[in-house]
Amino acid sequence: MSSSATSQRLVLMGAILGAHGIKGEVKVKSFAAKPADIAEYGPLTDTKHKRSFELSIAGAGDAAKGVLIGRIAGITDRNAAEALKGVELFVDRERLPAPKDPEEYYLADLIGLAAFDGKDAKLGEIVSVDNYGAGDLLLVVPESGEGFVVPFAKAFVPVVDIKGGRVILDLPADFFEVPSQEEEEAAELQEAAP
Repeated sequence: MSSSATSQRLVLMGAILGAHGIKGEVKVKSFAAKPADIAEYGPLTDTKHKRSFELSIAGAGDAAKGVLIGRIAGITDRNAAEALKGVELFVDRERLPAPKDPEEYYLADLIGLAAFDGKDAKLGEIVSVDNYGAGDLLLVVPESGEGFVVPFAKAFVPVVDIKGGRVILDLPADFFEVPSQEEEEAAELQEAAP
């Protein structure tokens, strides 16, 4: 596993939505299976480990949506709480419990795995798992050349072998082909047509 992959083994546990009240409490969106567990893993950090947040649960916000009311050590007024709006809260992967089912894993466990095609040819290493709203995406970087993005869906990633340190990718035959200028123009015209 590369050092960059090791430093990226953070798991997004939640985000601060804004201030709640005047005493420095915050609304927190928890991504934990049990929302209150976000406070059970010790200090949370931002993405760069520049800030640490000791979170305690002060009450329920909108439990159905995973929103809690929390207190962060050192935050004592509304202005300080509001300044944290939008901060994402992470925990080091090593502090999370191991999945009970051998077929379960955290998305962070994919970082550093080797990616192979169905013929056992190495395509690269997974360096990040991102989600921009339409689903999880794996960024695979080969030993030489540019990285490529693969949707993290069973159709594209039929095998995940965490213990073996690898995934198998099932990519379309034309996945790495670069379209010609004529093909790009034809596709643009087709998209513009009513």
